[in-house]
Amino acid sequence: MSSFIDFNSAKKLHDRQLQQNTITQLFNIQYPIIQAGMIWHSGWKLASAVSNCGGLGLIGAGSMYPDVLRENIRKCKQATDKPFGVNVPMLYPNLDEVIGIIMEEGVKIVFTSAGNPKTYTETLQKEGLKVAHVVSSTKFAMKCEEAGVDAVVAEGFEAGGHNGRDETTTFCLIPNVRKHISKPLIAAGGIALGSQMKAAMILGADGVQIGSRFAATAEASAHENWKRKITELQEGDTHLTLKELAPVRMVRNKFFNELEEIYNTGRNKESLIASLGRARAKKGMFEGDMEEGELEIGQVSALIDEVLPVETVLRKLLEEFNNTGNPSL
Repeated sequence: MSSFIDFNSAKKLHDRQLQQNTITQLFNIQYPIIQAGMIWHSGWKLASAVSNCGGLGLIGAGSMYPDVLRENIRKCKQATDKPFGVNVPMLYPNLDEVIGIIMEEGVKIVFTSAGNPKTYTETLQKEGLKVAHVVSSTKFAMKCEEAGVDAVVAEGFEAGGHNGRDETTTFCLIPNVRKHISKPLIAAGGIALGSQMKAAMILGADGVQIGSRFAATAEASAHENWKRKITELQEGDTHLTLKELAPVRMVRNKFFNELEEIYNTGRNKESLIASLGRARAKKGMFEGDMEEGELEIGQVSALIDEVLPVETVLRKLLEEFNNTGNPSL
């Protein structure tokens, strides 16, 4: 197993925000950096690599059958002796079975999303697990606190994949959530650089969750065609759509244009469901069909210009964070 990035031996970390804080203490990790549990990207290789480098890796259960999830958990345990977790989107089937597998396999951290935080939080916590829940508004962040979660992930609409309907940006969302809750707060959406990480923490976050930057890594389980495509994206190449079903940010391609045509002919909800029901996300991100597949990624993809190993991504994040000074007036 690889070890933590020994960043201090290369350059002393002066910024105390990256030393022991509520997120590093809660999850027993070195840096308050969480890798998002993205469907078709976040298998055991990515999760274990992030955890081995001092962050918190998450396996993305949303694109896995229960037996595949169990296999990924077991392989992750073999690949790292550091903490890792599982992300469970609550809009997918087999939830009780998925939660059962997570507890049976001894996973200690779960991030839930796209559902009611009360559904599994108490059950998981009784078994000694830490629970974080992903929200897109201050209203739902407050509901998370009422539900007793251990941490809240507040995600701005810049983020890729399933998203909030309110279209609140991360810079607006984080300080408002911070004002209304006392739980540890993790910022997500539009974060790929160390300077963005520092900005989120200045606004009140205790840590960050990063998806798109980790999607374009050597260890991500996505298809190489898709990783390469991410590095080619420019501003305006992604769009939030499908609010009638579950809002999702995706790349404009042939499939996206087909969805737009359905909208133009009357916003037929049944037609949208039929179009999505052909394993479009798998076709695009996992199988590499850049025209017929659904391609989910955040706006920050415009800042990503190369596919890198996880260790390099973490090192760059930490160096950029440390080199970004707090502005003085």
